[in-house]
Amino acid sequence: MKVTFLSASGKTVLELDELEEGMTIAEVKNIFHRHRPKLYPSRQMYRLEPKGAALKDDDSLAYYKIADGAKVYFKDLGPQIGWSTVFLSEYTGPLAAYMLFYFRPTFIYGNTGDKYQTVVHVAALCWTFHYLKRDLETLFIHRFSKGTMPLFNLFKNCSYYWGFAAFISYFVNHPLYTPPMYGDLQMYLGLAGFLLCEYGNFVCHCTFRDLRPPGSKVRRIPMPTSNPMSLMFNFVSCPNYTYEVGSWFFFSVMTQSLPGLLFTIGGAIQMAIWAGNKHRAYRREFRDYPRGRTAIFPFLV
Repeated sequence: MKVTFLSASGKTVLELDELEEGMTIAEVKNIFHRHRPKLYPSRQMYRLEPKGAALKDDDSLAYYKIADGAKVYFKDLGPQIGWSTVFLSEYTGPLAAYMLFYFRPTFIYGNTGDKYQTVVHVAALCWTFHYLKRDLETLFIHRFSKGTMPLFNLFKNCSYYWGFAAFISYFVNHPLYTPPMYGDLQMYLGLAGFLLCEYGNFVCHCTFRDLRPPGSKVRRIPMPTSNPMSLMFNFVSCPNYTYEVGSWFFFSVMTQSLPGLLFTIGGAIQMAIWAGNKHRAYRREFRDYPRGRTAIFPFLV
């Protein structure tokens, strides 16, 4: 059967006449790619309307009632990059940027013989732990429902993470840095909260991983496990983000750092947006999705 692919403006991009109703969208993308080598499958998106929902790779042409003579709207998503590469770039960069300032190079701070405050060492350990954890989770824990993201987003995301890493590290590691107002008590309370939230975040990532068998795109409702840190799933759809915000809040308390607090607020806003999108997607997909849950902050958002 013949299907015509149109741009959003209605201009013909390609006509394919070797398609069959039983083919999946993923198979159609592979055929499209043979005719347009630069447009590899992950770069393609199809819609039934110019601004409609994207067609899912696992569904067939028959499922969408696409028959002979049908017209499908095509969008070029631009150059793509794998999610694992994205995450490793996002998380390795901040680690390097932070440690650059931690060692107080003379070309940044000048010659100084000032001793480090204990909290400076603790903050560097926490920062290193967090980003090494994220790198290892990317390699061994995460299972991605989508294989790629637009290449442009890599530069945008890396600028955000790397820039804030340098901003925070410059002040926390500065020779004139002032330790927390309440001394060791504030440092240890912040450290305890940070480590607890980091553990909670790890538990949530493991819970999400176990919902999806390797190599599949199966989606199920995330529920608490026997681990008490997973009980947050009773209240929010994305407790991994809840714990992530908590980690950076306690890091900011521990270091009494305004740049750290700004990073926390910026991250909380962005993660609230992501969580809201996922929360709405869960409610659309699962009729029995728990109605008492919010997106990221229990009883609020």
